[in-house]
Amino acid sequence: MDAIKAINERVSVSQLTGPDITMAQKETLFQAALRAADHAWLRPSRYITISGKARSILGEVFLRSTPEWEGLSDERQQKFRGMLQRAPLVIVAVTRLQDHPKVPRDELRLSTAAGIQNMLTAAWALGLGAIWRTGDMVHNKDVRQALGLIANDVITGFVYIGHASGIPKQPPVMLSSDFVSEWNGETLVKTND
Repeated sequence: MDAIKAINERVSVSQLTGPDITMAQKETLFQAALRAADHAWLRPSRYITISGKARSILGEVFLRSTPEWEGLSDERQQKFRGMLQRAPLVIVAVTRLQDHPKVPRDELRLSTAAGIQNMLTAAWALGLGAIWRTGDMVHNKDVRQALGLIANDVITGFVYIGHASGIPKQPPVMLSSDFVSEWNGETLVKTND
């Protein structure tokens, strides 16, 4: 698929199913992620794949790391256990923060975010569906520990990847003129004026 077409047509797909993602597809996704902007080539991004039975194991960590989990209804407990079952592959995108005299820590996070966006677009170009999720689990110390993260690692997101189950929604029509303006050196000028 043409790169511009993939960028302009990509939408998040929340209803995902198997079959599993192939090794060749995974490699394409990771190569796309590694092309993200990376000031000073600090290589801040790490990616952890969760598939198969590992999704159930981490789902149990999700549940047991929730305050007062034992008091939750069976339905709520199953929701936590099943969070990672929504796709055959979940990629945990991690930013390794480090101090650098010319690169603020926010840029490191933005680099990983750009890597995630590249993966989402590459997945779409491969005919796959994907969605980027965050939530409480990105900050959860038990989840971080289970994944073997170190003190300066932050979870930037969980990327769910699979095959679209159903027809993906249509991308919204957005006019660039609603979001773009021009500064003429003195005042801000709307481009559609």
